Amino acid sequence: MGNCCHGSFQDLLGQSDLISQNAGVHLCLKKVAKRTLPALRAGLDLPDDCLTTNPTEVVNNPEIDIVVELIGGVIDARDVISKAIRNGKHVVTANKALLAEHGLELFQLAGENSVSLNFEASTAGGIPIIKTLQESFAANRIQSLYGIINGTCNYILSRMHESAIDFEVVLKEAQAKGYAESDPTLHIEGIDTAQKLILLIALAHGVNIPPEQV
Repeated sequence: MGNCCHGSFQDLLGQSDLISQNAGVHLCLKKVAKRTLPALRAGLDLPDDCLTTNPTEVVNNPEIDIVVELIGGVIDARDVISKAIRNGKHVVTANKALLAEHGLELFQLAGENSVSLNFEASTAGGIPIIKTLQESFAANRIQSLYGIINGTCNYILSRMHESAIDFEVVLKEAQAKGYAESDPTLHIEGIDTAQKLILLIALAHGVNIPPEQV
């Protein structure tokens, strides 16, 4: 739910048989909540009764088992996820800002309601690192973590290092290529990285650090 993510929906609808074969479960898209309608995209055919502007129709629907939060931000997303969890629904989110501020609260709530709160896409989803820290390294005592965990910064720092180009020049280049937002503050000021780091520290070292202390 949230702003329609065309690629994700296309994969879910177009690759349902493959997902069922590989995952052992059949996923069915029941409802999409979006701030404004219509939410139709080229090449994506959603039935009219699938679309709504009211998130309550998603989190209160007894036929829905999994809620995917794509809203972004903190306040509305926290409210939607909390309601979904209390209604016994599993949640998938990539909302690093929300988890950095309220992750401890939401994970405790998920545990109390015996549901999963999954967030692999929130931090270095292409690696992936969340599942690795939770499962593969469960028996390891992790001493430290190293890496550039923001794609915009990764591009900018790599270009500056490899070609000896000034930051301002590379930033404009990154914006022109779509690697950086028109307002890049969240990335170049380290906010996005700090939010991801909070999640990684919690997983690697079991310490919950408030954002203002990073």
